[in-house]
Amino acid sequence: MSEPNEDPSRSEPTGETSGSHKGGVIDASQEILAPAVRPRSDVALHDDAIQAVATEKQVGQAPATAHGAVVVVPSRRRFSWRWVLALLVLAAGAGGGYFWWNLQQFHLPAGFAYGNGRLEADPIDIDTKFAGRVLQIMVDEGDRVAAGQVVARMDTRDLEATRQSYISQKSQAQHSLDEARFLLTQQQTVVKFAQQEVDRTSALVAKSFATQELLDQRMQALDGGIAALHAASQRVEEAEHAVAVITHNIELYNVNIADNTLVAPKDGRIEYRVSNIGEVLPAGGKVFTMLDLSYVYMDVYLPTVDAGKAAIGDEARIMLDAFPKIAVPAHITYIATEAEFTPKAVETQSERDRLMFRIRARVDADVLKKYEMEVRTGLPGDAYVRLDSKARWPKQLSNEGTK
Repeated sequence: MSEPNEDPSRSEPTGETSGSHKGGVIDASQEILAPAVRPRSDVALHDDAIQAVATEKQVGQAPATAHGAVVVVPSRRRFSWRWVLALLVLAAGAGGGYFWWNLQQFHLPAGFAYGNGRLEADPIDIDTKFAGRVLQIMVDEGDRVAAGQVVARMDTRDLEATRQSYISQKSQAQHSLDEARFLLTQQQTVVKFAQQEVDRTSALVAKSFATQELLDQRMQALDGGIAALHAASQRVEEAEHAVAVITHNIELYNVNIADNTLVAPKDGRIEYRVSNIGEVLPAGGKVFTMLDLSYVYMDVYLPTVDAGKAAIGDEARIMLDAFPKIAVPAHITYIATEAEFTPKAVETQSERDRLMFRIRARVDADVLKKYEMEVRTGLPGDAYVRLDSKARWPKQLSNEGTK
């Protein structure tokens, strides 16, 4: 047999099925088992132990043993300083990004106030004056119209028929007037002749060539002629009044017919078409709603402190969300005298601070004349009001958008 501490693998082969070492005979079973008990490195033992433990956990067996001892596998902590460095870099980048973003944001200085709202234009309803049927529609939604432009017509055949009857009456009244004037002229001639006869008879009576009776007869004829002249003059006046009444009726129907031709009262844009051809509308029936593009504004709400400092005529700027780089010049034209919404009982200072007042910033007319076609109502945005006349507009609000 070999020495106890001698490695069996170092025995020299004999070429036979059994080997000898220093003349000793080695059992074949020991030769076969020798590799299993051969010393191995720590790394190999550690990896085999991990695999064995994992396998036996799956089948529910006890942990494997090596050389009769239980193998305990230490846990590995993969926490590296590289992760700490990465987290620090990310935190520094986020902090720097927030600082840069904060610098880019717009900060309103003291002496200004702002509120959000929507750009609006003054609406104008185009309604019918009389009940009637819609005959024609000339424009549609979105069309731009000029002051006095015809946008719709109503059916006016009944009005035209009535007007025609008055025209015929006027012609008849005109004939009556002409006849009365002829009679007046005739009566004036009669009176003139009667006056001449009275004058001649008076001269003859003074010379005793005519009687007083004849003079009295001539005087009575003159008085009758004068009375008939007054009557003829009255008939002329009556005929003139009749003609005037009929003429005024014709003018009234002309106006009514003209009012049934709907026109745009101002320059603007058609926003809604409410009625269609063939519809019968009552008096005051709406056909169109147009926008007066010369009156564009934004209503905003300011708290009590800011609203109390605002005044009519204060400068303002309107910035729309769709055009954030354009500040449209405006002025304050309206400040509500009562809070629009507020708690029911306003007693404490904090409650009074929550009072909101409506402020209207109207776009300057000069700007609207240049950019009237680009006006888009309904766009949301902010209106900035300068409460302190000495405060300077910030750079973001200095662009008046007129270039």
